[in-house]
Amino acid sequence: QVQLVESGGGLVQAGGSLRLSCAASGRTFSRYDMGWFRQAPGKEREFVATISWSGGLTNYVDSVKGRFTISRDNAKNTAYLQMNSLKPEDTAVYYCAAAKVGTHSYDYWGQGTQVTVSS
Repeated sequence: QVQLVESGGGLVQAGGSLRLSCAASGRTFSRYDMGWFRQAPGKEREFVATISWSGGLTNYVDSVKGRFTISRDNAKNTAYLQMNSLKPEDTAVYYCAAAKVGTHSYDYWGQGTQVTVSS
């Protein structure tokens, strides 16, 4: 199992940047693909970005392409989401999640971190 703790959320003006971190417990972090998801008030949770266990493959929802970058440091058991050129519509609770390699099933979730972008 893996436990996930997000940090780095906050209040930022439109056009600003934030870097989210997701710290994972355990010694098997590199056995998991990692993803970031978000949920805005009154909306369903949506996929934002994913990164493979090695960091070699990444994927993004169209609305964040060119603005957000997902990365990971397996030596530090941490995944990141660098968010630039933030927009008010990026306001949401951001969650990181882990999927055991080969399953494509995000079975482990953090508690979430709030990101608020003011206009």
